[in-house]
Amino acid sequence: MSDTRLDGFLDGRLRIAQPARGYRAGADAVMLAAACPARAGQAVLELGCGAGTASLCLGWRIPGLILTGLERQAAYADLARANATANGIALDVLTGDLADPPPALRAALFDHVLMNPPFFLGGTPAPDPGRAGARREETPLALWIDAGLRRLRPGGWLVVIQRADRLDGVMAALQGRAGGVTILPIAARVGHPAGRVLVAARKGARSPLRLLAPLITHAAPVHGRDGEDLTVTAQAILRQGAPIDLGIAKVP
Repeated sequence: MSDTRLDGFLDGRLRIAQPARGYRAGADAVMLAAACPARAGQAVLELGCGAGTASLCLGWRIPGLILTGLERQAAYADLARANATANGIALDVLTGDLADPPPALRAALFDHVLMNPPFFLGGTPAPDPGRAGARREETPLALWIDAGLRRLRPGGWLVVIQRADRLDGVMAALQGRAGGVTILPIAARVGHPAGRVLVAARKGARSPLRLLAPLITHAAPVHGRDGEDLTVTAQAILRQGAPIDLGIAKVP
């Protein structure tokens, strides 16, 4: 992919090449990486890794991970490989569809699986095919969750970021297969409804569900001017690469 631009993540600590006019990852990918409770030496898979932003943010925060990405669109997979090399973070990127994963992936199990599935069920697709494929659901959400759970070791963690109005679909797909479910609503401002949810679930667990207080990303009560007004917590996550503490490490 020749028509790209370099975007800075984690306050410029990572430089990620992304399509100039196609789909570009943003805060959702950074928060997905921040919510992963991985430890050095563990294996992590990102389904639909795009240009590699979430995996590389995670690899920057926790050196020594064994990172793998699966990406259906070959041009994005190539970008992810190039971005990993440019940022000095080992990331094995496989090109393939999660509905029919390549043999190398079928034979592998992971301690953690991350995913940021397409948010939108319908509507007019974006003119850029890369952007349309990343934002408009073609593979059902339930199949994304199923593919992630299949690739997890028993006791492994699945971490998903999704639109808040699709939480019911995430929960239905987890039913009977994962527990210790922890839900973090993400709202733009105090008093506003959550637009996103982060969901973490442990394969095979039977622990009760936990609903956390929302993460608020913007400090001002309303959007009154151009420029960044992130909360202290959001700044730490999005700019300094701090983890999101879901409190799940102690869940049996």
